[in-house]
Amino acid sequence: MTIKREDELKDSAHWSAVEEIAELLQEERFREATVELRRVLQADPANPYAFYFLGVAFFEIGELEAARDAYGACLRLAPRHLGARVALSHVVRILGDIRGSVREGMTALSQSPGDPDALHALGLAHHAYGDDVAAKKYLEAFLASGPEFEVAVEVRALLASLPGNEAPGNDQD
Repeated sequence: MTIKREDELKDSAHWSAVEEIAELLQEERFREATVELRRVLQADPANPYAFYFLGVAFFEIGELEAARDAYGACLRLAPRHLGARVALSHVVRILGDIRGSVREGMTALSQSPGDPDALHALGLAHHAYGDDVAAKKYLEAFLASGPEFEVAVEVRALLASLPGNEAPGNDQD
């Protein structure tokens, strides 16, 4: 068996271990999901999906430091996990590590150029840092990607609040 095939089998097994738990997250049963994800990680501490979803669950119940740690663990196992990278950018920004947020956002964007979620994270990180020029650049690129209505409205409002700026793309609704 080739290494690539072994990796695919391992990835499939990792996903299978968390697939039903992901449904708990969709049902907003976050505390129950944390219990189940910890059980998965006890059996297999190298499951990046379990760490990622644990980060999601922790974030949703307001345990931001635990979410940060879970996303970090996911990225140590799977450095190219884009969802964990973007989520980590948001969490560290919320926790006050603005430079860390920009760093994680830039890493996400370098891994997936033009990714809307990475653009959004970077725009928010630069805004938090006080770099309105960069914030505008990334948030306008995010709007150009055609995001969901609610997020687009929030981003347009943020852009409109920047000194000397009018929100672009109001005719795109």
